[in-house]
Amino acid sequence: MGHGDARAALAEVVPAVAREPEPLLRLTWTDPVTGARGYLVVHTLVSGLATGGTRMRAGCTMTEVEDLARGMAAKTATFDLPVGGAKGGIDFDPKDPAATGVLERFCEAMRPWLDAHWVTAEDLGVPQHLIDEVFARLGLRQSYHAAIRRAPDPDRTLRRVRAGLDAPAGGGLLGDVIGGYGVAQACLATAGVWGWRPAETTVAIQGVGTMGGGAAWYLHEAGMRVVAVADAAGTLYHPDGLDIPALLDTRDAYGEIDREKVPADVRRLPRSEITGITADILVPAAISYAITPDNSTDVAAKVVVEAANAATTPAAEAMLAARGIPVIPDFVANAGAVAWAWWLLLGEVGADPEDSFRRLRTEMIAKMVRLLGEWDAGRVPPRETAHRLGAARTDREVRIP
Repeated sequence: MGHGDARAALAEVVPAVAREPEPLLRLTWTDPVTGARGYLVVHTLVSGLATGGTRMRAGCTMTEVEDLARGMAAKTATFDLPVGGAKGGIDFDPKDPAATGVLERFCEAMRPWLDAHWVTAEDLGVPQHLIDEVFARLGLRQSYHAAIRRAPDPDRTLRRVRAGLDAPAGGGLLGDVIGGYGVAQACLATAGVWGWRPAETTVAIQGVGTMGGGAAWYLHEAGMRVVAVADAAGTLYHPDGLDIPALLDTRDAYGEIDREKVPADVRRLPRSEITGITADILVPAAISYAITPDNSTDVAAKVVVEAANAATTPAAEAMLAARGIPVIPDFVANAGAVAWAWWLLLGEVGADPEDSFRRLRTEMIAKMVRLLGEWDAGRVPPRETAHRLGAARTDREVRIP
């Protein structure tokens, strides 16, 4: 299908969508030192709580943060978590030496929400260790503070949460790898539903940070061939599969692979080429709005599994559906990190990584069977099916042990 045909099909596959509910809160902040803008959007509160990470990138907008907050609300609903959705964002370069100060002043300004209502965590440009350091300097100790303070013994709960976050797993810490593990399970479950053998299934991954790198590591470990990965410096490609552990070991603090340590037989392509790599599964795991109407017709994969938040624009997703390519939405595929964090807070998992992996694997397989089953039966978009799952969330009170 050419570009014209795909765009013509768009009118046939985009259903009438009900107007999205307005978020509960939009808040704009201006840093008194650098002039940077920061945003908080609370989409929904459940039991007085909302959850969602804080990102930092040059060009971050209120619209972006609002989209992400809406996605967080969808994640918590789809995984039946007793909490609403929110998101923080700062329009500033995280590589700038002043970035930590900007983040700390933003958190100080958001303190009324962080103290009582908003449970935040890492996101693009803000690693978990950094936001925890900022919280500690502010006297809040850890970024899950708003939930932990509700426990009968907050100190004991904090120790339990830190034990889970810091448990060794998959060559890193459980809190760092669980999100990527969930994305990998979404990919593996897709292969299982469609009868693909892992060793014969190929994957292309845009982004090798916490989420993309973790997904690549677990997919490689499961026997899938990760044939391409992309970072800020470009795309690396080998049709027989890349040595993922070796490449990940060369990453710098910003998630970029050291090109001097890349084998000579690995092709080096422009960064944008990742979208059109021939692979069974495409995993956009870097930035929001990575797949647009302009490049969606380049997608050569059979399915897109969103590891980045809001990785595919609605129009691009409709164009892909018209070509028979389903998109597994971010609020399912990459929700493992937030779901696990709340299972940990609620005492449903502990510091044993195998318990957490088993729980997440079971949940992800069940959801993928449902989403792909409805896609195969009647071309129902996975996003639509997932929203219906979220609408069935049980009403329960947050009880932090």
